Amino acid sequence: MFLELVATFAAALVAAGLALILRRITGGRLPRWLVPIFAGLAMIGYTIWSEYTWAGRTAGGLPEGVTVVDSVAETFVYKPWTYLVPQTTRLVALDRAGMQTNPATPDVRLTDIYLFERWQPTARRPQLIDCAAAARADVTEAAIDAPESAEWLAVGAEDPLVQSACGG
Repeated sequence: MFLELVATFAAALVAAGLALILRRITGGRLPRWLVPIFAGLAMIGYTIWSEYTWAGRTAGGLPEGVTVVDSVAETFVYKPWTYLVPQTTRLVALDRAGMQTNPATPDVRLTDIYLFERWQPTARRPQLIDCAAAARADVTEAAIDAPESAEWLAVGAEDPLVQSACGG
């Protein structure tokens, strides 16, 4: 967050410098108030760009084997442009490379999901995913050894986690 603040101020300084150069080139015919207008517009523009590209930059930085399976786009009253193009604020990623199965229950997969949210730390949640029943459960000590004891949530075959983990 601190680096984004620094980048926002840097964009403002560059834009203000550009406005000053334009004033110098035109011999001072451009109004002085153009300098802070350029700086303010650069700050707003950089902030909007940063917010809208966050999801793509985050997904692009994921290691091989971790794939984004779901995203949440939202609108905000204090960001009226999000009513035209909603902003992606959350991502759910599945660790396919680290997925494990138990030979006793081949339809059940043990994997990690990663929950990304703008301005929040990343959360890792181990999950059991039952491909046959199209259900998932949070991992507990008891559930690892005996998946039938887990608190299963029936999510359906169209759930993005089930589809990605089960290859459907």
